[in-house]
Amino acid sequence: MKEYKVKKEEENIRIDKLIGKIENISRTYIQRMIDEGNILVNKKNVRTSYKVNEGDKITINKEEPKNIDIIPQEMPIDIIYEDDDILIINKEKGIVVHPGNGNPDGTLVNAIMAKCKDSLSGIGGKIRPGIVHRIDKDTSRTYNSCQK
Repeated sequence: MKEYKVKKEEENIRIDKLIGKIENISRTYIQRMIDEGNILVNKKNVRTSYKVNEGDKITINKEEPKNIDIIPQEMPIDIIYEDDDILIINKEKGIVVHPGNGNPDGTLVNAIMAKCKDSLSGIGGKIRPGIVHRIDKDTSRTYNSCQK
């Protein structure tokens, strides 16, 4: 749990925008946290459109990222570049990017989950690779990256 006291220069800013700036998380995720009662102002629930006042005490109860139901699978992938933050992959034609109907496994996401293991960060409260560019299965020779 994290507590934050609103400063004078932050007055009249929407709570979702302010928290996004403080925590560096998406407004969609913040709005969900507000709706679920995980962000309180002066120990009370507020709307996502609430404009903060100087001295407001914001309590942020961040959830631990949850694992998603994607099974990591060791698969050969053509890694062009890799560092602590990104992975750039030359996706071969015919590989499906995301699991879905008819393609529950054998996808690029399954391979990235196996490659990145525990180094993936949470996105929207879930641990998963952040595909920057969605590329369909018939596209090739295009760079694709995941956030580690």
